[in-house]
Amino acid sequence: MKRASYFFFYTYIGLVVVAGFWGAFINPVWDFANLFKFQISELDDFERINILSQYRFLRGLELGFGIFSLTFFKEIFSEIKFNRVFLSIMGLGILARIASWIWDGNPGSLTKFFMFYEALGWVMIFIYSKSTIEKYD
Repeated sequence: MKRASYFFFYTYIGLVVVAGFWGAFINPVWDFANLFKFQISELDDFERINILSQYRFLRGLELGFGIFSLTFFKEIFSEIKFNRVFLSIMGLGILARIASWIWDGNPGSLTKFFMFYEALGWVMIFIYSKSTIEKYD
């Protein structure tokens, strides 16, 4: 269980860090064109600038969560407070994907893959970390 939990943790957080850095600081326009099949250059300047600003902001938060998770890896698997914060943030991302599926429509295969992968990772980390967390009253 430890290996599976660590595998899902590091693959999930690794992607969060890479995608966050890429989308915030390298090439968010590529994301729109290739992940969303949307040419952001076709928008007028006001719309394009504001969408890119918000997208970079959200990707920056994603990068920050990844850095937090790597920095506090030991605590995530040993202290209940860190574990709950980590699992809550990860779980909220999964729930947001589910809500979008319900309210916005059926997503593409790649989005579904990430949702199920993240959910499986969440379960594995939750189960394993229950055995590693210091108990308190």
